[in-house]
Amino acid sequence: MRYLAEWMVHGYPSENIWELDLKRFGALQSSRTFLRHRVMEVMPLLYDLKVPRWDFQTGRQLRTSPLYDRLDAQGARWMEKHGFERPKYFVPPDKDLLALEQSKTFYKPDWFDIVESEVKCCKEAVCVIDMSSFTKFEITSAGDQALEVLQYLFSNDLDVPVGHIVHTGMLNQAGGYENDCSIARLGKRSFFMISPTDQQVHCWAWLKKHMPEDSNLLLEDVTWKYTALNLIGPRAVDVLSELSYAPMTPDHFPSLFCKEMSVGYANGIRVMSMTHTGEPGFMLYIPIEYALHVYNEVMSVGQKYGIRNAGYYALRSLRIEKFFAFWGQDLNTLTTPLECGRESRVKLEKGMDFIGRDALLQQKQNGVYKRLTMFILDDHDTDLDLWPWWGEPIYRNGQYAGKTTSSAYSYTLERHVCLGFVHNFSEDTGEEQVVTADFINRGEYEIDIAGHRFQAKAKLYPVTSLFTHKRRKDDVELSDLHGK
Repeated sequence: MRYLAEWMVHGYPSENIWELDLKRFGALQSSRTFLRHRVMEVMPLLYDLKVPRWDFQTGRQLRTSPLYDRLDAQGARWMEKHGFERPKYFVPPDKDLLALEQSKTFYKPDWFDIVESEVKCCKEAVCVIDMSSFTKFEITSAGDQALEVLQYLFSNDLDVPVGHIVHTGMLNQAGGYENDCSIARLGKRSFFMISPTDQQVHCWAWLKKHMPEDSNLLLEDVTWKYTALNLIGPRAVDVLSELSYAPMTPDHFPSLFCKEMSVGYANGIRVMSMTHTGEPGFMLYIPIEYALHVYNEVMSVGQKYGIRNAGYYALRSLRIEKFFAFWGQDLNTLTTPLECGRESRVKLEKGMDFIGRDALLQQKQNGVYKRLTMFILDDHDTDLDLWPWWGEPIYRNGQYAGKTTSSAYSYTLERHVCLGFVHNFSEDTGEEQVVTADFINRGEYEIDIAGHRFQAKAKLYPVTSLFTHKRRKDDVELSDLHGK
C-alpha cells in the first residue's frame, strides 16, 4: 500500500517495483486465451524453483520476426521477451536438441560450447543476430518541435548533425533511468529512437505524458515496420561493402553514424555503425518486406568470411565483458547516470533544461551512494562450481556491500564476469555513505554464490579494454583502467 500511495501522490514509488508496473504489459498480453494459459502456468511457479534462463512455455510464437521460420530451421533455440521470440543460440546439426531443451541446472550449462563458438565467430569473423524485438519509435515535426521536446526529455545533447547517433537516457525528476536508448538524427526534424524490447509500452506512455499536444509533432511506433539484424565482427565491413558497393571503413563510415543505403536489391536500409556489444559491426534496420532478401544476401556473401548465426546468449557475454549495462537488468528508475559511469551521456550545459537535471547537479555536488562495478572472479572453477547468474551478494573487506545485477562467462578472459552496485554502509549505524572511486579501488571483494565466497577483482566504468591479448586462463592480464 505504501508504494501504491507514493505512486499516486508523487507519480513514482520510492523503490524499483518494475515487476508490479502494468506498463510492462501491452495489448498483446490481454487476450482471454493468453491470460488463461499464462495464469495456469504462473500459479504453480510460486512454489517451484526456477532455474537460470528459464522461459515461459505458454503464449509463445505470438510475435515473431519475418526470419523466424528460416532461423528455426537452422537450429535456433528460442526465448521470449514482451511476447517476441528471440534466438538464444543455434544448435549445430550434431547436437541433441531435446537434451539441450531439457537441461536445467545452476552449474555449467550444456549450451556452453555452442555459445563459445558463436562468441569466437563474433570476435574473429562475422555473425548475424536477429534483434527485431527492440522497440523503435520515430519522432518528427513540421518545425523544430521534435528537437526541442527531445532535448527536454533526454539527458544528452541531441542537436547533432544529421546522420549521427547519440546514446542517452530518458530520466525522471530524481535523475533515474526511465529508459536507456540510442537516437539517430535522420533529418533536421526527424529522429529514430531504439530502446529495449520491454520498453515499448512504458516508453510510449512516458513520451506521450510529457510531449505537448501539437499537431505538428508526430510520435509513431515503428517497431513492427523494421527487421533488425546485428552484424557483428571484424569481417562485417567486408560483407556490407560487397552488398552495398560502398566503402564501409571507419574513414567513410565512422562510429555512431547512420545512413540509408542499398543492400543487395533492397533500398532504404538504415545502416548504423554500432552493435550494442562493443565489438565492431553494424545494425541494419530493414523494412520488413525486404528482410528475407537482405538476410539471404548477407548469409550468401558472408560465407567466404566465415559468417554464422548467433543468439542473445552470445550478445550477453560480449556486452558484459565490455561493461555494457542494460536497462531492466543493471539500470532502473532508481539508477542515475552518475552512479554507473555514464557522465559522458549527460550534457548538463547543453543550453536548456531537461528532466532530472537538477537532481544530477545536486548528486554531482554531494556524491553518489552506490556505483556500478565490474567483478572478475578469480578462484571460481567454471566446470565444478555453481555459476553466478544474478542477485549474488557482494562483500567488500568482509562486509556486505550490495548484490550483482547481471553476469556472464567471458570466453575471452576465460572467467566469469559480474556487474553489480557497491554501497558504503557505515559499520556503526548501517547508514549509506558516499561511494568514491577510491573507495571502490581500495576494497577487497568476494562474490557469494550459494553460500560460497569467491574472490573477485573490481573495475569501474569506463574501460577501454580489459584484455591486452588472449592468453591462457592463468596468464590473463587485466589492464589498468583508462577513460574513454
